[in-house]
Amino acid sequence: MALYNRKASWAMLCLILLFSGCTGKYFRAADQPLPQSSYLDLSNLPFNEFWTGIIFNGAKIGFSHFTISPSGAHSGRFDIRSEAAFHLRFLMFDKHINMKSYDQVASDLSLEQFSYEYDFDGNRMQLIGQVIDDTLEVEILTRGNTSNQKISLVDKIYPLSIINLYPVIHGLAIDQKYSYQVYDGETQTVSTVSQEILAYEESDLFEGAAYKMKTRLHGQEVTTWIDQFGRPVLEMSLGGIIISALENEKTAERYLTQAALNKNDVLLEFSLIKSNITIPDPERITFLEVVLSGFDRDIDIPFDERQQCEPLDAEFICQIDSQIFSENSISYNFDDPSIKRYLLPSYAIPSHNQRIRQTAAEIAEGTVGTSDQIQVLLEWIKENIEQQPVDVFTAVDVLEGKRAECQGHTYLYAAFARALGIPTKVVNGIVYSNDFQGFLYHTWAESLVDGHWIAIDPTFQQMPADATHIKLVEGENPSELLPLVKLIGKINLRIIAAEHGP
Repeated sequence: MALYNRKASWAMLCLILLFSGCTGKYFRAADQPLPQSSYLDLSNLPFNEFWTGIIFNGAKIGFSHFTISPSGAHSGRFDIRSEAAFHLRFLMFDKHINMKSYDQVASDLSLEQFSYEYDFDGNRMQLIGQVIDDTLEVEILTRGNTSNQKISLVDKIYPLSIINLYPVIHGLAIDQKYSYQVYDGETQTVSTVSQEILAYEESDLFEGAAYKMKTRLHGQEVTTWIDQFGRPVLEMSLGGIIISALENEKTAERYLTQAALNKNDVLLEFSLIKSNITIPDPERITFLEVVLSGFDRDIDIPFDERQQCEPLDAEFICQIDSQIFSENSISYNFDDPSIKRYLLPSYAIPSHNQRIRQTAAEIAEGTVGTSDQIQVLLEWIKENIEQQPVDVFTAVDVLEGKRAECQGHTYLYAAFARALGIPTKVVNGIVYSNDFQGFLYHTWAESLVDGHWIAIDPTFQQMPADATHIKLVEGENPSELLPLVKLIGKINLRIIAAEHGP
């Protein structure tokens, strides 16, 4: 295949796609589409494995490997194994991500049982599940934490690993549309996949012709070109920011060396939101007014007493006042479901964990009042948890590993706070960085203090957090963070006013 020995580097390929202004010139309609291609019997697939190389924002960061074979233990069943590995740099730290999945499927690709393993910077999570009658049962295991899911099913469910196989099995034909349910292990949700075959095209980027397919999942779109053998020869998402294409095994695995030599902070370059003015001493900003633009209007920017955002044409005007805590206190009923939910444990924030509860109690011993409790929690995290861009799954990972990035610091703080009876949210958004003179994506908390939700930043030990903390979404579960995907790399920000406090 020509793509295997193409002399141009992967970085050059990505740059061509990113900066062309229009990718259409690299794709052209093929003379005649092939007769409708389908392999109704999985045993007749003309391939049993393939490798892909993966680029993010112009840098090669990883590979994936896919295999399918008849199940030795169950006649008419098939085993699908997938592996993806990523190595990239962020804030001058190396980040390693490995994901492995095993799915056993029926001949129509419907899911029967699975096992998924995720390793983020040495922190591990495993999911084991099976379909029993009309129920999907899942066990989720991380360090010191086990939880279970039971999801009622109204129809067949499929694993994520078969998304590119589904139209191959059911028929590749222009204008063909498909819709079905998949279980996503990363978000631990059942979601709808919709697919449409748009065209039959040739390109300089792959050999021969391929069906162009658009796939929609979690509000995101992925464009894939599938060749006559049913293999994804090229795939693009996030508007071409992420690209994957077929490679041979040797070339795909060579990424480890390339990634180790790559000194670019590809995540930082992609996610940094430049500011029109610099902000000296951002930690002293008590009031900020900004205009946000560049993203779809279907995003709901949070509106509350601290942050008030109003849509105006294609923009949002937001005013953030960090001093709301100084107003008169308001009484809340902690049995109110809207408050009680922020006292309950969750998968990421297991505030019922014995070690979490015991540590929180020891830290807060002798304190009087909610504000004092929060302050000693922040001081303990500062002294005991190292700040590194290390991904974690739960607060227990942070407590045992003693290192984390902003999300991990917030998970641990929220777990401690809830264990002490302080209602606490996890929020995600952007915050001004003096080092990079722009806004970066960040996670912090909000705790209920004297009847007001006060922004608390465990990473910067701020109570209240400064007004450059602009909240975009609330939530600690992966599915609640999906709206952020629509924003990263798209937001434009203009500062209208910034006021310093004492």
